[in-house]
Amino acid sequence: MDKLNIVGGGQLNGVIPISGAKNAALPLMCLALLTDDKLILDGWPDLADTQSMRELLASLNVESTMQDDALHMQINGQIGIEASYDIVRKMRASILVLGPLLARMGAARVSLPGGCAIGTRPVDLHIMVMEKLGATITLEDGYVLAEAKQGLIGNRITFPMVSVGATENALMAAVLAKGQTILEHAAKEPEITDLAECLIAMGAHITGHGTDTIIIDGVDRLGGTDHRVVPDRIEAGTFAIAAALTGGEVTLQHARPEHLSALTTLLIQSGASVTAGDDHMIVAGHGRPKPVDVTTAPYPDFPTDLQAQFMALMVMADGVSHVDETIFENRFMHVPELMRMGANISVSGGSATIQGVDGLIGAPVMATDLRASVSLVLGGLVASGTTTVQRIYHLDRGYYRLEEKLNACGANITRVRE
Repeated sequence: MDKLNIVGGGQLNGVIPISGAKNAALPLMCLALLTDDKLILDGWPDLADTQSMRELLASLNVESTMQDDALHMQINGQIGIEASYDIVRKMRASILVLGPLLARMGAARVSLPGGCAIGTRPVDLHIMVMEKLGATITLEDGYVLAEAKQGLIGNRITFPMVSVGATENALMAAVLAKGQTILEHAAKEPEITDLAECLIAMGAHITGHGTDTIIIDGVDRLGGTDHRVVPDRIEAGTFAIAAALTGGEVTLQHARPEHLSALTTLLIQSGASVTAGDDHMIVAGHGRPKPVDVTTAPYPDFPTDLQAQFMALMVMADGVSHVDETIFENRFMHVPELMRMGANISVSGGSATIQGVDGLIGAPVMATDLRASVSLVLGGLVASGTTTVQRIYHLDRGYYRLEEKLNACGANITRVRE
């Protein structure tokens, strides 16, 4: 497996272009199953996860080609209804084909997914949604077997907890259901809004996206469209934290500041400066960070996908800070690895207490999941000596040309291919 060697100690200064969001691109790709026409996704991020989704959709007879930074997708032949274990095991987002297949074909056989080891992340809510829309669901040999012979029927669906993936699956299923569907306690993330806006461009009738109540009036068919994937707020947030951590100044091109207000507030509290523009933001660090407490929560509050990165910043803070993780139960797996580099962190359940240290020392560390991986890269940027991050296939799932973007701003990162 590839690994990264990081020689720390330098500031980051320069410009980093923000790519299209992985977490938006994955459901957007599934929309190709809902139309016979061409779907074009501009700014498509070429990542391990999006390539896995491309492979899965190809197995369902969705043909795709790349033209510059745009992915062109169109059904070619009869749509398949089985998402096999061999592909789905690579990525939890594969469950997102369930809604489109049921809506379009009235049947689906989807393997239970795999992915990062950051908690159970069950598919119960996805199944609940499809049953509320009239599908019959059974579990057999590790597969979700779903059937709606007469088509899906609109209904009122109240989520017991906020779920981005289940809200996305509900949206994609309901757009072709008969009648009206109302989603209550729905996720409000920018990726949900992006998905709804693409569906509307394809001919769907959706209102309320971006709020916790989304109303969908089913239509008979959808057409194609040309849609630009929303910029990745997690990538932008990661590089914003890197700038603050290293004491440099970085301009994040294409970033959407309005999607990062929770992070921006905490960065300013930590002593960094943030300047927001229409389609960019400038982040600069000023000396040692001040300690800041953070609690993860659904959007628009602080995202769990930035928790590990923010902890890397707090490791270097002048004082004690606390991180409370409320979304995933196993999302502190980066802590032992940061401690190998000299961090002083104690964990009790879903809470971590960080006593800031004067410096980190480079060490061999092991990536355990996507966001934990990049927190180790951030630690390596400020550690003395060399940090080696192993098992970086996790990084490649969610960050496009990470070392290339950081090196362009003064980092010293080398990928070692094995």
